[in-house]
Amino acid sequence: MPPMTSPVRRRQILGIVAATGISVCLAPLVRASETKTLRIGYQKSSTLITLLKTWGTLEKRLTPVGITVSWHEFTSGLPLLEALNVGSVDVSADVADTVPVFALAAGARLTYLAQEAPSPTAQALVVQAGSPIRSVADLKGKRVAVTKAAGSHYLLIALLEQSGLKFKDIEPAYLSPADGRAAFERGAVDAWVTWDPFLAGVQRQSQVRIVSDGRNIADYQRYYLVSTPYAQANPQVLNIIFDELKKAGVWVKRNPKEAAGLLAPVWGLDAATVELANSRRSCDVRTVTAAALAEQQKIADTFFGEGLVPKKVNTTEIIIWKPAL
Repeated sequence: MPPMTSPVRRRQILGIVAATGISVCLAPLVRASETKTLRIGYQKSSTLITLLKTWGTLEKRLTPVGITVSWHEFTSGLPLLEALNVGSVDVSADVADTVPVFALAAGARLTYLAQEAPSPTAQALVVQAGSPIRSVADLKGKRVAVTKAAGSHYLLIALLEQSGLKFKDIEPAYLSPADGRAAFERGAVDAWVTWDPFLAGVQRQSQVRIVSDGRNIADYQRYYLVSTPYAQANPQVLNIIFDELKKAGVWVKRNPKEAAGLLAPVWGLDAATVELANSRRSCDVRTVTAAALAEQQKIADTFFGEGLVPKKVNTTEIIIWKPAL
């Protein structure tokens, strides 16, 4: 166990940190030695983490070794990773493959814990059933709702490029999933790009048509991340989280109806909607390899080219967690 930091020494450290502008990197490390609480951030779309929370799985494994678990819900991935970066949470449930790119470009110190295998049909561009928009090319000059930094953001850019359009050819409306759906259903936007379970929800509850999903254009791999100081200090906790995520992923695919029944009341959705959403997610949790980050680099380059991130991101510099043998 590292030695305790005295109040005077701690003030000295924080003074240096403030003067040098590296509080994002050091503040979580100071706090990590003072707490035995694992703080997990998640979203409504965090299928596997939601199951672990509902079952109390992590509490059962961590409480005996003196670690409690606290849960913190976020409306989307970018604020979740911002919280991870500044030390408000220790571990992030799955976020779309685009979200870490924004965080890394902003200087976040993150470690990649795991990824889910591709789920390209779990996000899509939708329009009202009676819309004159029949193809992506018809979006020129149209107002499109999208959540900034979400996987749907990259999907929209990629679809436009494939159709010979640029992002500036449309009018983006950066909205949260809830606000995006509201704007879409009242006709304030012409199209909406979103992901499951929001996609499944609007499909089942409104008259909509999918113009295109991510097949052959955006793999949509979701990533689990950890603050680097926490990852360095707590490797055994990460082994447990990874192990339980893999088990949960296998269980969802083997028990789709039971999984939907458990998640439906938690998400405030009907079971059929949840089952549709889960059917399009791979839920196949695996370790991250350098080779698997090729699309991360492509996303990073695309966002930089569009002026959406302030600097280039080099995925060869990403810190990857490896499970203990």
